[in-house]
Amino acid sequence: MRRNGENMGIIKADDVTFEYIRRDEEGNVEGITTAVDHVSLDIAQGAPTGAMAFHYHDFYEIIYVLEGEYSSMVEDKTYHMKKGDFLLIDQNVMHKYHYVEKKHDSSRRIILWISGQMLGGLGGGDMNLAGCFKGKKNCVCHFPIYYEEMLQGFLLKLAMTQMQESGSSGAKRTLDRGLLTMFFVYLNILCAREEYLTGHEVVSHPLVEQVSAYIDAHLTETITVELLAAQVHVSKYYFLRKFKELTGVTVHSFLIDKRLIRACEILRSSPPEAASDVHRYSCCQG
Repeated sequence: MRRNGENMGIIKADDVTFEYIRRDEEGNVEGITTAVDHVSLDIAQGAPTGAMAFHYHDFYEIIYVLEGEYSSMVEDKTYHMKKGDFLLIDQNVMHKYHYVEKKHDSSRRIILWISGQMLGGLGGGDMNLAGCFKGKKNCVCHFPIYYEEMLQGFLLKLAMTQMQESGSSGAKRTLDRGLLTMFFVYLNILCAREEYLTGHEVVSHPLVEQVSAYIDAHLTETITVELLAAQVHVSKYYFLRKFKELTGVTVHSFLIDKRLIRACEILRSSPPEAASDVHRYSCCQG
C-alpha cells in the first residue's frame, strides 16, 4: 500500500487495516480510505502538500531523511531534521508536518508504517522491537555513517521488493520479514545509546505542552476554552488563534482526539466490562 501525497487528517490503524480518516479544519470527517496491510513503505520527495495539522494513528511510523531537510512537530516539540536523521513516532502520538519556506523543496525521505501486530511478530517473543519508540525525550536519532548506511540499505531493499514483480508471494513476504527484522533489531540496539539521541535542532512549544498535560490529567471532566486559556495565562482569543497556528487544529478537535485516544487504549487493554469507562470519555463536555 502506498501513500498518496500525504494528504490525510487523522490516521488510524488496527492490526489488519490502515484507515485514513480525513477531516477538515473544524474536525469534521470528509472521507475514509482503507487499505489492508501490516506494513507500508514509500519514498517521498519535496515538501508534503498535506499532514499540516495534528493527527495520530495506532501504528508506528518512521521517517528517514535521504536528502535535504525536513521538519515535523511531535506533541509539543518541533524537530528540524537533516540528511541521515530518523524520526520515530509512537502509536497514538499527536504529530504533523512543519512547513519551512524553501527549506524542503529538495527533501527526499523514506516513510515506513508498521502495525503493532507485525512488529510483535517480528520480535517473536525474544525482543520487544517497539522499544525504540518508547520513553524517549527526543524522537529523532542520528547514527554514525556506517550504522546509518546499514539501516538505509535495509529500507532501500524493502522499497525494491515493493516495486519488483515476484513470481512467489511467499518469497516476497519472507524477504520483507527478514529485512524488517534486521532493521528493527539494529535500530533498537542503536537507540539504546543516548549519544545518538542528542544534538538535533529542537524547538519546544510550552503552550501546547501545558494544554496537553492539563487535558490528559482532566479528560473525564468538563474542559472549556476559558479554562485552558487560564492555564497558560493568556486571553481566550489569543489562545484560540495561537493554538491553531501551532498545531493546525482547533482546541475542540484536539480535545476530542485526546479522548478518542484514551477510549481506544482502554478498549484494547481492558476486559469487555471496561466499556463503562469508555462511556465516561464520550459523555464529557468541552
